[in-house]
Amino acid sequence: MAASQNKYSVILPTYNERQNLPILVNMLSHTFQDNKLDWEIIVVDDASPDGTLERAKELQKAYGEDHIVLKPRAGKLGLGTAYVHGLKYVTGNFVIIMDADFSHHPKFIPKFIEIQKKTGCDIVTGTRYRSTGELAGGVHGWDIKRKMTSVGANIISDVVLAPGVSDITGSFRLYKKRRLVEVVDRVQSLGFTFQMELMVRAKAMKMHVEECPITFVDRVYGESKLGGEEIVEYLRGVLWLWWTV
Repeated sequence: MAASQNKYSVILPTYNERQNLPILVNMLSHTFQDNKLDWEIIVVDDASPDGTLERAKELQKAYGEDHIVLKPRAGKLGLGTAYVHGLKYVTGNFVIIMDADFSHHPKFIPKFIEIQKKTGCDIVTGTRYRSTGELAGGVHGWDIKRKMTSVGANIISDVVLAPGVSDITGSFRLYKKRRLVEVVDRVQSLGFTFQMELMVRAKAMKMHVEECPITFVDRVYGESKLGGEEIVEYLRGVLWLWWTV
């Protein structure tokens, strides 16, 4: 597909994001339209009790079924499987994975695309822990405990797995679709370690990865889904990947 015909598919897993979703969709729409890009958003809602799916249906009517694609599931089945589910319905040749809670600002997407076009890379991954030129990575809205947890997680993975990226726990990325399909076929994680395994396996498969500094902002509405169980899952995932990859 020629560059002028590129289509960008955003996979948005949601759970209790009724307040965030309309604003994020509006920001994404403006970002793509302002940059004259073809786009779609695939919303994978896991039976949110707050009415997220009903709000998504309203957005579909407003923006059109060609831009807002709804692929809900019957229950909360895990973040990793939400991405896999959404990937089945992607019609673009590039896939953007991001959070639906404003942690990832759409303003960085044009820079991701610029880096991909310049380098021809398979993956552009956002990083909170690197700065280049006019872009500075960082985090806003976290207390010291949350910051130390994130930094510690990246240090552990860097020492144990040597992934070759500065922010392996990040989940704001641009993929060539065909390359994402290739690596997803090998991924076994289902939850919060899904993103980490994607990157570790992609690097093991010699995929070309570039980084783009981003500013990560803590969620505006709703509650964080990161808890003790997810931290334990992460540590187990690091050890498992060290043993298997």
